[in-house]
Amino acid sequence: MHSFWNSIVFGNPLKAYIIVAATILFVILLKRVISRLIARLIFRFVRRMGSGLDKSAFLDLVVGPIGIFLVLFVSITSIEKLHFPGELEFDIYEVRSKAITQAVAVIILIGSFFWLLGRLVDFIALVLRSKAKSGGGPRDMQMIVFIRDFLKAVLGIIGILVILHKAFEVDVSNVVGGLGLAGAAIALAAKESIENLIASFVIFFDKPFKAGDVLKVNNISGTVEKIGLRSTRIRTDQKTFVTVPNKQMVDSVVDNLTLRTQRKGELRLELSLSTPAAQLDAFITGIRRILVRDKVQNSTVFLDNVTGSAFLVNVDYFTAPVAIEEFNTVKQQVNLEVLQLMQMMGLSIAGSSTTITVSNPGPPEPLKP
Repeated sequence: MHSFWNSIVFGNPLKAYIIVAATILFVILLKRVISRLIARLIFRFVRRMGSGLDKSAFLDLVVGPIGIFLVLFVSITSIEKLHFPGELEFDIYEVRSKAITQAVAVIILIGSFFWLLGRLVDFIALVLRSKAKSGGGPRDMQMIVFIRDFLKAVLGIIGILVILHKAFEVDVSNVVGGLGLAGAAIALAAKESIENLIASFVIFFDKPFKAGDVLKVNNISGTVEKIGLRSTRIRTDQKTFVTVPNKQMVDSVVDNLTLRTQRKGELRLELSLSTPAAQLDAFITGIRRILVRDKVQNSTVFLDNVTGSAFLVNVDYFTAPVAIEEFNTVKQQVNLEVLQLMQMMGLSIAGSSTTITVSNPGPPEPLKP
């Protein structure tokens, strides 16, 4: 029996395989318990950020990545104790299979670790968002999302550098130095991307608009759904999805319709020149009475001009910054009541009727010889 456990299989005793398999199986079975225990210990440290942190939300975010990282770490560490089988040694483009296997294991392990760090960033952003809801505003929420995405991008870059160093034994200092030498070329190649990144910082710090605002920019009108590191996504009035580079959002004239203090309605009337002055004055007074309503905050009605074809009456009124559906209802009511007033007073629009008279002069006279 002792000789059976010590029998060599692929360069390792059988008992070594059983110990490694038992260790991995033990971690897999207790993964949930161990990961939750580690998560609770981390939460005690994170709780110093402030009171009222959601423990269940933290556990939901980090328990899974901790468990996966723990299983991968124990599995790779245990398997590394075994001797690499000589039967599996071969070259791929002058690279030994053992080196390839080790590099893949390191990539998986480092990737899972930085995935865990990304989940911690998500939780920090969740904490800051909960605080912003109670004491901040929508722009603070927008800034938190931006910082979260930026930190994840930085973690991704650091993770790639660590993988290059640990898995491929690349001197990261030389890589960073090479980036300094090739910085001009990279800057020229990524000029637009860098400009859009800088513009995104301008948007978040200057705060001309936020997610949820209705904008009009470059003949595009719609609601901002997301402000990213490179572009701004807008849902247009036609329900299409437009992506606008942040540089254009900074360089263009942006009309933030959400920040308007009032909505304006207007009506331009051209009355017939046959309208008496007294009736015209009474009509203007009647429109002013129509505009005295709860929804209309202020209005202006006046005889703007007298032309050779019509009396021009301008009607301007303003409501609160209500939803467009409510504003359209007010506008329709005003238009209908003005039309009813015109019908009641017998007024007509200039050029609404034209009379053409054709006279018959009779047969032409015969030509004299």
